[in-house]
Amino acid sequence: MSGRHNNKLPTNLPQLQNLIKRDPKSYTEEFLQQHRHYQSNMQVFKHQPNKPNKDLAELVMFLAQVSHCYLTELSSFPKELTELLLNHHTLLEPDLRMTFCKALILLRNKDLIEPTSLLELFFELLRCPDKLLRKTLYTHIVTDIKNINAKHKNNKLNTTLQNFMYTMLRDSNPIAAKISLDVLVELYKRNIWNDAKTVNVIVTACFSKVTKILVAALTFFLGKDEDEKKDNDSDSEDDGPCTRDLMVRYSTGKKTSKNKKKLEKAMKVLKKHKKKKKVEVFNFSAIHLIHDPQDFAEKLLKQLDSSKERFEVKMMMMELISRLVGIHELFLFNFYPFVQRFLQPHQREVTRILLCAAQASHQLVPPEVVQPVIMSIANNFVTDRNSGEVMTVGINAIKEIVARCPLSMSEDLLQDLAQYKTHKDKNVVMSARGLIQLFRDLNPHMLHRKDRGRPTEASTEARIQDYGELDVKDYIPGAEVLDVEEEEAKGDEDEDGWESVSMSESEEDEDGEWVTVHHSSDEDQEKVAEKLQNIPVEERNVKAAAVSTSRLLTQDDFRKIRLAQMAKDVNAAPGKGRKRKNDDDEDTERGELLTLRDIERLHKKPKSDKETRLATAMAGRTDRKDFVRKKSKLNPYASTSNKQKRKKKNFMMMRQSKNVRTKGKRSFREKQVALRDTLLKKRKQK
Repeated sequence: MSGRHNNKLPTNLPQLQNLIKRDPKSYTEEFLQQHRHYQSNMQVFKHQPNKPNKDLAELVMFLAQVSHCYLTELSSFPKELTELLLNHHTLLEPDLRMTFCKALILLRNKDLIEPTSLLELFFELLRCPDKLLRKTLYTHIVTDIKNINAKHKNNKLNTTLQNFMYTMLRDSNPIAAKISLDVLVELYKRNIWNDAKTVNVIVTACFSKVTKILVAALTFFLGKDEDEKKDNDSDSEDDGPCTRDLMVRYSTGKKTSKNKKKLEKAMKVLKKHKKKKKVEVFNFSAIHLIHDPQDFAEKLLKQLDSSKERFEVKMMMMELISRLVGIHELFLFNFYPFVQRFLQPHQREVTRILLCAAQASHQLVPPEVVQPVIMSIANNFVTDRNSGEVMTVGINAIKEIVARCPLSMSEDLLQDLAQYKTHKDKNVVMSARGLIQLFRDLNPHMLHRKDRGRPTEASTEARIQDYGELDVKDYIPGAEVLDVEEEEAKGDEDEDGWESVSMSESEEDEDGEWVTVHHSSDEDQEKVAEKLQNIPVEERNVKAAAVSTSRLLTQDDFRKIRLAQMAKDVNAAPGKGRKRKNDDDEDTERGELLTLRDIERLHKKPKSDKETRLATAMAGRTDRKDFVRKKSKLNPYASTSNKQKRKKKNFMMMRQSKNVRTKGKRSFREKQVALRDTLLKKRKQK
């Protein structure tokens, strides 16, 4: 009977809640009783909203749990909670305010309240000085918007919320504005609000007077996508045949060191062409969605010039400006003198400033604007009074700048920097060689004749275009190889057919194993290459134009054209022999964004100082055991013997003593006495 008395449904809300969810109709009276109790408590609470009310909190959660069972009776329940929070959220007791918010979240999960009104209310509640509440609201806002756009984009709701977020970023409460910005950034990273409107709303936060908001917005634009770190090393369908053709051309036939070197060179050129052809992976696509990057960069530079923020924040603004200028190829000529002021070896974060100077350089900038920056780097960094690391950083920075703006490099400065290829520091030597290799591809005629290396067909055709000049062709470069191949094929058609039959019959040996056979097509390709070298450049262009306009090219034709263009980087120029070793620096892929590794590239690890070496040595001795046997006394207070005392005496005091004389200096008489004493001592012991 005691169990029946304890089962009091009006006061046991969890049990009543469970029963109502199972059978709502059977417990309608009990629910109405609790609903009336809630209404009476609510009337009392409205007179004193700052007082805690545990009964009201329990009733609110109970009604939120069973709200889907009594839609008619609780039709006004969500509106009552919303108005109560909107009018009294600053006066409510924290626990009770959290309970009301959780009840509304529960109603939203049951789809009993519109997302627009609830999200706008929660954004208003971000002003409350309650850290736990703000964290809860932030999580719900992000999750709710993600669920709304899970199946398809709800553009109408997204536009409404984005407009509201735009006003929240300008809110007088910095905490609410900061959390609103965090919501935008999180939704963008989750590919929920990854449109241009979201990005341009975040742009406005870059001009906030609140440092935390400013840093968060700058970090968003300076960040990197996580997916971009995944390297796709697999070759595409078009690149696969090119690799196989190179392997067939140089690997078949007789195995010689000459063919091996040719294959290595050809594979290096193929890798270089693949990097040029590869679709650019942007480090952060948000920069590309900015509506007016020119105006944004100008305002940001003006803010940077008059900013009183700490140096780290200014550095972030400088990096963002350089990325905007480099990616969108903007004209912001005042930025280069601003950066030039900080180009000193002792400057704090000087490598990042050099990176900004290189990032902001592009081919549309007039050369006379970038030349002062290059001269400042050369005068302040690339001098013998600086260390090897400083000189290396300076040459690397100049190399990255001129790679994007080649006209800014003068011939005299280039030849001066090229002389550092014989410097005593290995890092300086490799950086100078990298600069030389860059201009071997861009314009070898600017280098000394001894630095131009082995002339190839591609290097003889290389030329830096003048400022504003566009290299537009009305034909496909390299298409002349198709015409030459057809002429060779007509002359050797019968012979090639007979050789192909004999080759197919003898491709296997007696044991059934495959044997490497030198195909006749390889010889034809060599003939075509030699014939192309003997044709003048003007005649080549005429043939290429004729082929480009007289026929439709297939994928196989384009593959042959690509192979012919890559062969220009391998084949020597006509009449030019190889006089010296060609020092090729490692190829570096230049994307839209530079990294500090491009500036701080050191080929040889610098020597450590004495303290560093000592610390490393001591760290390696932590697990080492002490092999020295320590002599311990039975009585630590006992006196020492004369033998032990002699070890601590000065040598000048003991030099006359016979105990310190070595055995090699003893006389014959001393040896006799010593032997006699030893024998007498042994006799006594017996």
